[in-house]
Amino acid sequence: MQEEIFTVRNARPGEEKAAGQLMVSVYSSLEGFPGISEQPAYYAMLVNVGELSSRPGASLILALDEEEQMAGAVVYFGDMKQYGSGGSATLETDAAGFRLLAVDHDYRGLGIGKLLVEACISRAQEQGRRQVIIHSTLSMKTAWMMYEKMGFKRSEELDFLQGSLPVFGFRLPL
Repeated sequence: MQEEIFTVRNARPGEEKAAGQLMVSVYSSLEGFPGISEQPAYYAMLVNVGELSSRPGASLILALDEEEQMAGAVVYFGDMKQYGSGGSATLETDAAGFRLLAVDHDYRGLGIGKLLVEACISRAQEQGRRQVIIHSTLSMKTAWMMYEKMGFKRSEELDFLQGSLPVFGFRLPL
């Protein structure tokens, strides 16, 4: 079987809507994660992910297969002031972060999530940041394990509640 080759690049104008739909599909199907009716503002943010990526220093990064089909997406923040989460993460200096990592169900297990995380880490290094900050939930255990394998460490001081959902912070020193 031929190994699939994926391209990782910034979203082009007009691709934000498809990325938002992918994120809604992925997050709404996570076991134990709040649904659309429970957290409508969160899902509205996903649908309108292009607004997040238009913030200063932010970008929507896509992973595409050889036919340019979207396999995954993530929002990178070169400046934590633009990160837009709860808790203290937006007060972090000399740090980059990423949010809303989503991999299409049909592309799971192919390393797409890792490719997107590596792209974010590379950008942070290119910008001279000293760390990368992220958040995860108990519903995202697959991603959580991947982050830890990549060197991210739990940082309880970054934890917060999103409504009634506990959100857990992680740091990767660069």
